[in-house]
Amino acid sequence: MTSAPRPEDARLTRLRPIEPRRTALLIIDVQNWVLDPSKHPPRPEFYEDAQRIVIPNLGRLLTAARRRGLEIVYTVMENLTRDGRDRSLDYKLSGFFIAKGSRDARVIDALAPQEDEILLPKTSSSLFNSTNFDYLMRNIGIDTIIATGFLTDQCVDHTVRDGADRGYYMICVEDACATDTRARHRAALDAFRGYCRLVTTDGLLAELGS
Repeated sequence: MTSAPRPEDARLTRLRPIEPRRTALLIIDVQNWVLDPSKHPPRPEFYEDAQRIVIPNLGRLLTAARRRGLEIVYTVMENLTRDGRDRSLDYKLSGFFIAKGSRDARVIDALAPQEDEILLPKTSSSLFNSTNFDYLMRNIGIDTIIATGFLTDQCVDHTVRDGADRGYYMICVEDACATDTRARHRAALDAFRGYCRLVTTDGLLAELGS
């Protein structure tokens, strides 16, 4: 026998107004290594969508978020040690080695962090597992996280699910992320939509008054 829902539960919804000071725009792995075709097997749909759609949309979102006072947080894949011994087992098995302080580890110039914006190196799909992101967000008073970046079916997916389980209101901007193929991108959005609110860049900009 199931218990009746609590009255306060009926008021909970993902369709809630965005409070800038309680919201973080998270830019996941938009870095040189991810966008360098020489580092990966062929994936033409990814590079086309990243350059034509995702990066321009991220630029628009960053402009609006900075103007409205949202917390801006970047994450990049980057070793903390010279030999990469700190990497997760999955990164070691996958052959992910992004040298500490290297060009590969830097956010692309077009979307570079501004002064006082947070940049976290990570060695796992979800930054919740290999950084102090959760600790920082709670210190700052963030309860809503807008997830964007690469790759939709890997680091974005894992971050959305982990954030939801940790009690954050998760939002994913579906045209501000991408993965190897468009089919995989759509499948990932369908798979994790139950953990977040899916929005478009235009829709989110309208909510932010831009």
